[in-house]
Amino acid sequence: MDSDHQLVIVEDDASFARALGKSFERRGYEVRLCQRVDDLDNLLEAFAPNYAVVDLKLVNGSGLECVKLLHEHDPEMKIVVLTGFASIATAVEAIKLGACHYLAKPSNTDDIEAAFRRAEGDASVELTARPTSIKNLEWEHIHEVLVETEFNISEAARRLGMHRRTLARKLAKVRMK
Repeated sequence: MDSDHQLVIVEDDASFARALGKSFERRGYEVRLCQRVDDLDNLLEAFAPNYAVVDLKLVNGSGLECVKLLHEHDPEMKIVVLTGFASIATAVEAIKLGACHYLAKPSNTDDIEAAFRRAEGDASVELTARPTSIKNLEWEHIHEVLVETEFNISEAARRLGMHRRTLARKLAKVRMK
């Protein structure tokens, strides 16, 4: 096996870990599996991976603990976090702790290898517009006019070109949600 392609997979779903491990082995990686945060220290004493795939939510702890431990063991290690519970907060923390990428499940071997190769940031990534519904646009416009009129319903309705009672009904609907 190539010593430049040593991988540890920290995943508590044994069947998923085995399948992912087999897939990486077919690509020339030497793979070790680890299911528990507590077992990672022992594994790192006998194995020096330069790649890691870490599940964020483990039965006995957080994958973030593993990311921290792996990064402290080897700051050059490429660590990818996989999760079915993606959030901005955990993505930020994973990167701060040393992960090079954060992927939402389902992700496959191709996705993970691509993430290993894209370890550096890309400032040319296209910014996508957040799709907004007509209801949200309408509410945002109503709110802007309300702020401009210091929440004077009659004046806001006049500026919006609608009857005062219509505006009051729209505002009541938003409050009830």
